[in-house]
Amino acid sequence: MSTIHDVAARAGVSAATVSRHLRGHRVRNAETIQAAVEALGYRPSVAAQSLKSGRSHTIGVVVPDITNPYFAAVVKGMESASRDRGYRILLANSDESSEREDEVLTDMIHQVDGVILAPATEQDMTPLHVRDAGVPLVFVDRDLAGGEHFDAVLVNNHEGGRQAAFHLLSLGHTRIAAISGQQETTPGRHRREGFVAALAEGGVELPPEFDLIGDFREESGYQLTLRLLSSSEPPTAVFTANNLMTLGALKALHDMRVGVPAEVSVIGFDDLDAGPLLNPPLTVIDRPMAEQGVLAMRLLLRRLGQDDDGDRSSRRITLDTKLVQRGSTGAPRQ
Repeated sequence: MSTIHDVAARAGVSAATVSRHLRGHRVRNAETIQAAVEALGYRPSVAAQSLKSGRSHTIGVVVPDITNPYFAAVVKGMESASRDRGYRILLANSDESSEREDEVLTDMIHQVDGVILAPATEQDMTPLHVRDAGVPLVFVDRDLAGGEHFDAVLVNNHEGGRQAAFHLLSLGHTRIAAISGQQETTPGRHRREGFVAALAEGGVELPPEFDLIGDFREESGYQLTLRLLSSSEPPTAVFTANNLMTLGALKALHDMRVGVPAEVSVIGFDDLDAGPLLNPPLTVIDRPMAEQGVLAMRLLLRRLGQDDDGDRSSRRITLDTKLVQRGSTGAPRQ
């Protein structure tokens, strides 16, 4: 097996310079060093690095629903940003439970150098305990009440809700329903607030029987859509506030033989890999999912001394959403 000294000799630099390069620091001849690493197939010993530095070179990532394709894309982005820095990811699922999140983080904080967390609710106290334990923490997707002192990578959920509403209004819909996520979470509340506000601007009210709250899971999208279809006057359009509830809604419409968009238009939040392949293709409010993961990991690496610019203030990044119009929305049938 090649050693760090073999890499240094091939690149014509010192072993200390190679070590600094592998830890993510800027060094001269970085391209030459990286070429030597790849040519020799050199892989640093994680165990040796940990003993020498006192670090585990592991990043803990806790998400509310590991089955959600959105979080899979975010974690993939994190992994791409940490791979070349010598960090591994320890992934855990809180199952949308603050209690489970607390258990996971309590076990995790002694094994990792830092944590990236999508909090189960905005009222969680656990992240404060993680910070008090001296472990760097970055939020992704969801925020925390009073969390302005933490680094975070979010999206403009409020504007995404507005985009969905304005799209349905532009098609001529007035009998519109929304299936939102938990209001104790940043995405659940902000998407609903943006949607309701835009409808009001267009002179359309969201009646209580059309203003339903789910739990970001497929089954709630299914059951709540069945409830909407049982109304004496069902809506002509439905906004579902995440990808799994969208799948549930589409399944309910299929089971009840309701045409999309002939009878009910559907617009979801978050795209799906199969979104363009569905019949009809799915109209969505999309966001840069993998980029969220990349940015969150970069913020955490900065806290760990990688790319350290000396600025200790928290950084909060908010990414934009965009409307992707496909075939699942259309004008209401007259």
